[in-house]
Amino acid sequence: MSEEKKTEGQKLEERLSYKRQNVWERVDEEYIKKAFDFCEEYKSFLNASKTEREFAANTEKLAIAAGFRKLEDLAASNTRLKPGDKVCFINRKKSAVLAVIGKRPVSEGVNIIGAHIDAPRLDLKQNPLYEDTEMAFFKTHYYGGIKKYQWLTIPLAIHGVVVKGDGTPVEIVIGENEDDPVFSITDLLPHLAREQMQKKMSEAVSGEGLNVLLGSLPFRDDKVKEKVKLTILDILNKRYGIVEEDFQSAELEMVPAQKFRDVGFDKSMVGGYGQDDRVCAYPALRALLDIDTPDRTAVCLLTDKEEIGSMGNTGAQSNLLQDFLANIIALTEDNYSDLKLRSCLSKSRMLSADVNAAVDPNYDSVYEKRNATYLGHGIVLQKYGGSRGKYDSSDASAEFVGEIRKLFNDNGIMWQTGELGKVDEGGGGTIAQYAANLGIDVIDCGIAVLSMHSPFEITSKIDIYMSYNAYKVFLK
Repeated sequence: MSEEKKTEGQKLEERLSYKRQNVWERVDEEYIKKAFDFCEEYKSFLNASKTEREFAANTEKLAIAAGFRKLEDLAASNTRLKPGDKVCFINRKKSAVLAVIGKRPVSEGVNIIGAHIDAPRLDLKQNPLYEDTEMAFFKTHYYGGIKKYQWLTIPLAIHGVVVKGDGTPVEIVIGENEDDPVFSITDLLPHLAREQMQKKMSEAVSGEGLNVLLGSLPFRDDKVKEKVKLTILDILNKRYGIVEEDFQSAELEMVPAQKFRDVGFDKSMVGGYGQDDRVCAYPALRALLDIDTPDRTAVCLLTDKEEIGSMGNTGAQSNLLQDFLANIIALTEDNYSDLKLRSCLSKSRMLSADVNAAVDPNYDSVYEKRNATYLGHGIVLQKYGGSRGKYDSSDASAEFVGEIRKLFNDNGIMWQTGELGKVDEGGGGTIAQYAANLGIDVIDCGIAVLSMHSPFEITSKIDIYMSYNAYKVFLK
């Protein structure tokens, strides 16, 4: 409708009212093509990064190729850093932090994008291998919040590392190549599942019931008691040189074996495992790799263990960020002091890049639609998270929300706001609270996801590309 034909009420409504917008309808064909191209790179990266170790290793490869130098090498030689220099640090092979040095002193604050690179999965127990009814299985301990029944009867792959008795690490990936075997957790046939199907969904499958089927071929020796188990041990020993005791010093994860796929006739969506939170982590990483010398030093923080509370020396509750910034200050400014680090933290700004729950019309009763997020409506600003009465939450200030809102509006970034479902339905936390505890201004800023924490999560390609552009604008 032309401006001349609009009524006064329509004009006033347009000027005063807030209305979320579908990004697909607001961008041109060139932008859509760029979004599709970006998501091809995204899918390839995540196909090769199904664990936090793999994501960290591939992050380092991209960073080194882009001209980043390792912090430990710079610190050892006391190399002075100048604006435009690129630095990276991989922490215990499970988390990472990278920076592009800005024009202003680091002690005056930095711009940070933080995401986590772990995802819900099944970890092998320390003594995982056993035989029952002439079949071999792995015992597992699930990691993070999962619906256990979703992990039954799907192809699974094994990823991880085994440290042998002599200290030698052995990397293992089985189930990703076409000629690899896959593994699976069995389920009860419906003909015999009357009792099982009367149980609540949370009780139909127990944690101790998530046992992975490995094989059924017996070792040909009548003197051996557990013949199938021995066959599996023999295969592992011949291929990797490991023995059963080596499982005690192993970190092996069962993850979905399928590759990332386009979803829908229009291929507008991406489906695959681990998009919470790698759908934010990859655009954040790419945004940092693709910027030139920023005004304030730009930092990308990629942490582990978020799905179980951000604990440990690779999680967001560790000293990783503080230690990294302390080293950067020492290599860029004279007379390092703890006060400079404290000043840096208190003047820093952060986007906690984590996902939100997209409205699913199949389950719309759990969403409060005026304050929910929608697929294809741009990057999500979440002022607070937590559960029910905002417990375990960070709550961004109105001033900081206004700052980010203006930044995005001024740079053509399409965004939406939202909460994680109705107030009393549940909720969830992110790493934002740990950054806030350091005095950093922080807000959650990520992507809407369907089927979150399932083996096959779904996101919108236009949201992924919009997030990349949003993160780049923030870092610059």
